[in-house]
Amino acid sequence: MRSCSLCIILSLAVAVYCVPISEVSVQDESFAESYLKKFYNLTEETGPSIRRGISPVSRKLSEMQRFFGLKISGRLDADTLEMMKKPRCGVPDSKIAGFSTFGENKWKTNSLTYRIENYTPDMSVPEVDDSIEKALQVWAKVTPLRFTRIYSGTADIMISFGRLAHGDYYPFDGRDGTLAHAFAPGPGIGGDAHFDDDETFTFRSNKGYILFMVAAHEFGHSLGLSHSNDPGALMYPVYIYRNRDTFVLPRDDVNGIQSLYGPNPDKDPSVAKPQPPTTPDACDSTMVLDAVTTLRGEMLFFKDSFFWRSYPQSSTPQQSLITNFWPNAPINIDAAYESQQSDRIFLFKDRRVWAFSGYDPVRGYPKTLTSFGLPRGVKKIDAALYDVKSGKTLFFVGNYYFSYDEAKKTMDQGFPKRLDETFPGLTGKVTAAFQYRGFTYIYSGPNVFEYNLRTRRLYRVLRKSYFLRCTKRLGQFAG
Repeated sequence: MRSCSLCIILSLAVAVYCVPISEVSVQDESFAESYLKKFYNLTEETGPSIRRGISPVSRKLSEMQRFFGLKISGRLDADTLEMMKKPRCGVPDSKIAGFSTFGENKWKTNSLTYRIENYTPDMSVPEVDDSIEKALQVWAKVTPLRFTRIYSGTADIMISFGRLAHGDYYPFDGRDGTLAHAFAPGPGIGGDAHFDDDETFTFRSNKGYILFMVAAHEFGHSLGLSHSNDPGALMYPVYIYRNRDTFVLPRDDVNGIQSLYGPNPDKDPSVAKPQPPTTPDACDSTMVLDAVTTLRGEMLFFKDSFFWRSYPQSSTPQQSLITNFWPNAPINIDAAYESQQSDRIFLFKDRRVWAFSGYDPVRGYPKTLTSFGLPRGVKKIDAALYDVKSGKTLFFVGNYYFSYDEAKKTMDQGFPKRLDETFPGLTGKVTAAFQYRGFTYIYSGPNVFEYNLRTRRLYRVLRKSYFLRCTKRLGQFAG
């Protein structure tokens, strides 16, 4: 059998919390060694203990930490172990930042054929056909590639559903775990894509795995792309829920596939189309966050379609798509806050607000801003924060703010008030706000103003990187 590049897409990454390094067990050490051997070509010469950072283990740990944007220590710390335990793809990771390819392994023609050999019982035949065609068009829209379906014979891309050992020497593993795999371009099995029929595939629902999203990723491999370390990329190793009806191929993937085949020559520049989204970078000093809030001990930082999660056990914020955790949530939000009174997190966009209990949507939402008692003239809010001591939530609108009583579910009398009545020294627009360890933090552009809300005293003016750490700089300066 020809040597092929194989991709095994694993299941949706769920929230996995770090454990203190003192709790790393012998089993964890053994797991980590196996992980490095499988994905980073670690040799058998591993030395005594993986935790002691002895070469070549230390070098391979550093390589893995660099790929995932972790602090580069060369040691098995809590963040590294957490990342290792997330479901992921089965091929080794590339050392290249952003997209990568299977070298010069690409199709020599722009006219490719595909054939669907069989179907999953989870979906109707038209739903499978539509999902496969739409997944191929993701790549056709940005390249000269054109795909023609055939119903007999051997196509360039043969598509099938199978269980366990299904004839290619790379057996599936049953329910959950691996979802599918695909082979790089070439003769024989090259370009083919196989889907694990023990999984539950869906057309649109997030109660399973959306076939369109899995297939679109797999066809990236069928066309010659390897994995990207951009967490917003379609070619990131982990399955992430996205809305198939609004999906736009991210910029990193566009750059990758066009490096192989070039742009679409038929694209009409006069027709306005959604621009490929770019993953925000925590190290971008000019970035203005959309919102900041807490959630059950974590800090969440929102920007565009993404948010970073930072929690006490972790030294590295983890970036993810908003819809990966809240499939029905809005993106590009205006504000967010956690009400400890109701144990809910609220996300605001334009005139509407969404509510979630942890990661579960609250029935009856979204609602309008007027449900909080805000005037009908308020078209959007700039920021919101929950004050733990008073049980009040502050809504920032322009140069004013409102106070909402969470217990009474009513807006307080005497509001709105001017910002400078309570927040001296704050001259710019409020873009985000939250409380942490008794202090109130107001974001305005790249600065963060630290206040004591009781005394109305300004203590410090910080940079946004004070809370949202730049992982690239952590990697550069780690010993």
